[in-house]
Amino acid sequence: MVNAVLRGLAAVALAVLPASVSAPAHAAETLPLAEAVAGLPVATESRDGYSRDKFRHWNTGDDPADGCNTRAEVLIHEAVTPPAVGPGCRLTGGSWWSYYDAIVVTSASGLDIDHMVPLAEAWDSGASAWTPQRRETYANDQGAEPSLVAVTARSNRSKADQDPAEWLPPATDVHCRYLAEWVGTKLRWDLAVDDAELDALEDMAMGCPGQTVTYEPAP
Repeated sequence: MVNAVLRGLAAVALAVLPASVSAPAHAAETLPLAEAVAGLPVATESRDGYSRDKFRHWNTGDDPADGCNTRAEVLIHEAVTPPAVGPGCRLTGGSWWSYYDAIVVTSASGLDIDHMVPLAEAWDSGASAWTPQRRETYANDQGAEPSLVAVTARSNRSKADQDPAEWLPPATDVHCRYLAEWVGTKLRWDLAVDDAELDALEDMAMGCPGQTVTYEPAP
């Protein structure tokens, strides 16, 4: 009788042990910028086969029931002054801070939603090997705030598909933040850098000694 009870208790303990000791599957990590840059995979980039249409966006967003697509959800989330949300998720009023160029925008139509790492750059850096579903998840990623950024259309189109070796925000005082968000996005999605990009990131990280990078691997 005693042995039977002990065996039963042991079975219960084994059943609950994995749940109590296992680590989170996607734990967030914070690193100094220079250390985060050093952790980026390095590879030759290739744009062969790229098409923007291979990244489906904007989809129905995080909440399909709200009637808003990803673009509208990001605008609502990032608004400094909340806009009114009308039928069909039409946004009126509101205000936004475009941190790339330090400009207040008071019309949603004056904003673009920038992919921190542009779709073409993501393709070059590893997304060409992803499934269409993963590329769609990337293109609509609201799981990390830096992934999608509401900024002026002018600054977004100036950036185009360039990496930090080729383009930085006009507002010079946000360069360290921008670099951290770029590196964090690449780490989140396990995207590579090429040699020129890595050299630029290493050089610029030296000028941002107090900057950290926080990222959580994408599911």
